[in-house]
Amino acid sequence: MSEVAALLSVRELTKSYGGVHAVRGVSFDLKAGEILALIGPNGAGKSTCFNMLNGQNVPDHGRVTLLGQDTTGRKPREIWRLGVGRTFQITATFPTMTVRENVQVALVSYGRALFSFFASAPQFAREEAGRLLELVGMGDYAERPCGELAYGDLKRLELAIALANRPKVLLMDEPTAGMAPRERVELMRLTAGIAREQAIGVLFTEHDMDVVFEHADRILVLNRGNLIAEGTPEQVRANPEVQAVYLGEGLVYDARHREGAPA
Repeated sequence: MSEVAALLSVRELTKSYGGVHAVRGVSFDLKAGEILALIGPNGAGKSTCFNMLNGQNVPDHGRVTLLGQDTTGRKPREIWRLGVGRTFQITATFPTMTVRENVQVALVSYGRALFSFFASAPQFAREEAGRLLELVGMGDYAERPCGELAYGDLKRLELAIALANRPKVLLMDEPTAGMAPRERVELMRLTAGIAREQAIGVLFTEHDMDVVFEHADRILVLNRGNLIAEGTPEQVRANPEVQAVYLGEGLVYDARHREGAPA
């Protein structure tokens, strides 16, 4: 059986700020339907890595490809239209608009790129918004003002918005931050089910190790900008270097790791 081709390929991704290596030579692949976690202590380089994948930061070195197409250094909106969706640690919605309208905004924006915003686009956006809200369990909340939603419901709405551009790859930055334990489990189960059903590759960062080890197919571990481990949850859990990092050794990113400084 031939190996499944990668949706997203990252090769030797590197970024420095003022001589500090935020990310150094990171390489990995993400496949269709795969749930891939990116973990590490604060300052490990997770956010910098994410921002290079969706175009918010331009790497100093390295390459990012989506289905074989080079997206390195492209603008975020271009990468979004190519099929990379993203959710953020802090939700970004319009509180005075209804839940349905929030999804419609994303759909109409994407529709302009695909269909030159033909006359039926608003009706299509309304119907498609309803379908997406049903998919994430928010159909009954469609006409409710977004500002009235509980936090867990906001996160599900954000997932529906992220799915509006029919992403091939979904980047999720701390998707369960601020949620109750039960809500965390429900959101990640929902995300994993949608991803596997629609063959979407999911890359997520997360501080809750219970969420990571329960839902990730594979885990990448960053420390001080370096990829120190990659593998299944069982392999990563047993890795001595990962154990050392999470037992408190090497958790602080300090000036000794500037370019040219002694280790």
